[in-house]
Amino acid sequence: MTNGADGGAGGGQGRLAARPADGPSSLATADRRRIGNRVIALLAVAAIVALALLPFVSIAPNRIVSGTPAMLWKAAAAPLSLAVAVELAALLGLSLIKPTRTAAALAAVTGALLLVTLVLAAGSSGLLAIAATGAKGTRTGLGAGFWIAVIAAALAVSDALGRLRLGTAARFAAGLALALAVAAIAWSGALDQLSIVREYLTRRDGFTAELARHIALVFGALLPAIAIGGALGALVLRRRTLRGPVFATLNVIQTVPSIALFGLLIGPLTGLSEAWPFLREIGIRGIGYAPAVIALTLYGLLPVARSTEAAFLAVPPAVVDAARGMGMTGGQILRNVSLPLALPILLSGLRIVTIQLIGLAVVAALIGAGGLGTFVFQGLGQTATDLVLLGALSAIGLALLADGLLRSLTAALTGKGITP
Repeated sequence: MTNGADGGAGGGQGRLAARPADGPSSLATADRRRIGNRVIALLAVAAIVALALLPFVSIAPNRIVSGTPAMLWKAAAAPLSLAVAVELAALLGLSLIKPTRTAAALAAVTGALLLVTLVLAAGSSGLLAIAATGAKGTRTGLGAGFWIAVIAAALAVSDALGRLRLGTAARFAAGLALALAVAAIAWSGALDQLSIVREYLTRRDGFTAELARHIALVFGALLPAIAIGGALGALVLRRRTLRGPVFATLNVIQTVPSIALFGLLIGPLTGLSEAWPFLREIGIRGIGYAPAVIALTLYGLLPVARSTEAAFLAVPPAVVDAARGMGMTGGQILRNVSLPLALPILLSGLRIVTIQLIGLAVVAALIGAGGLGTFVFQGLGQTATDLVLLGALSAIGLALLADGLLRSLTAALTGKGITP
């Protein structure tokens, strides 16, 4: 009996001792069952909290004066506020059900609808503010609540598309369709009373010219960066003793701040243009397009050289030996074996350097090179936040477009996309 009692007590202690160890895992399992998609749940809660606590827009009597914060339900049209609430509740509800492809598809559609509704609600806020004040100079700026909710909706769409396991081109097409929907809303005039849109409308012709200038800066630097950086990558592949000095030099260039590098080029280029006036006639001078392209080219050398080296080192030597054994010449091996195998990494490097140059070209406006950075620095000088946003958001959109196009190009040429 004693043994039995001990055994019973021991069994009881064993069960009691097992509970704390099993408890957290059981609770975690229960949480996973209750929350099917934690990412969507977190994003929906973030959007709800942002819209509940932070201003959706700010309304100011003119362009310079700080605006008065206004919440979503006070600033926007009532049906749109209600639609935002319903879509957020639907998104939160979808995060609680079992994660399936159907649930992911519904989450993608709901997230896209939420984003579009938020944009429409912001546009209605501008129209209602003009109607309430009767002053055409009234400015409606976008508040923190709007931006956080829009970013959460965009991330929810991205997460849902990722769970659907769509191809690179399909995801890019979905993102492009959403961007075109927002552009169509803006084209209809529904957003004309928002301050950022009014900044664009007053500079429509100048915006197109600066956008073209920005693209010209990027391509003007990208082509020589590919040529020189590719040659340096090939050089370190053939002469491995040069690898250290070459990459050390390129690393030093990368560590120089962009504003400092632009400034360092002003003196030498000014001296050269004064010594040889014909250089000034072809556009090479201390400020403007030429020093910006030279600086951007220098920044693009390291990623191009690195990706070239990595791409060709990734080609299996056995494959090259087999091609050589089949009697292929060096040129045939490069064209038919090495280059196709190295292409995914080469395109990945091209994508990285393109996005990097789009961002750096914004700073080039400081030395008179133009581009979208012009609006950023004009806005900073005039304390006009929406003018800053016009330049910054346009540069971000250009970078996202380049990223999507190059990812789709990689998928088309290699049969697989670039792993994020």
